[in-house]
Amino acid sequence: MEKIKSVEDFKKKVMESSMPIVVDFWAEWCMPCRMMSPVLEELAKEMENIKFYKVNVDKVTELARRFGVMSIPTFVVFKDGREAGRIVGAMPKQLFRQQLERILGEQ
Repeated sequence: MEKIKSVEDFKKKVMESSMPIVVDFWAEWCMPCRMMSPVLEELAKEMENIKFYKVNVDKVTELARRFGVMSIPTFVVFKDGREAGRIVGAMPKQLFRQQLERILGEQ
């Protein structure tokens, strides 16, 4: 999964994308974030119509502030460059997938 390293990088990859995007706001020290990493890797392979990116909240603090990320992991889902919804916290893959599909209306 690709990392977003700056606000400019975010604009290019997320805001200008026609594909649905999931942005994982995480930190290296966050154990629930680490638990979700393999889940997201699997989903990225299974759901080829969605792009997945990671934003390290300790390195790109401006994005975390801009999107009001108060706890991690927080997954912000974008559709047509706009926030469509968010998922907060660690959970099993199937539950995450269900919430993501509900947000994107692909049931």
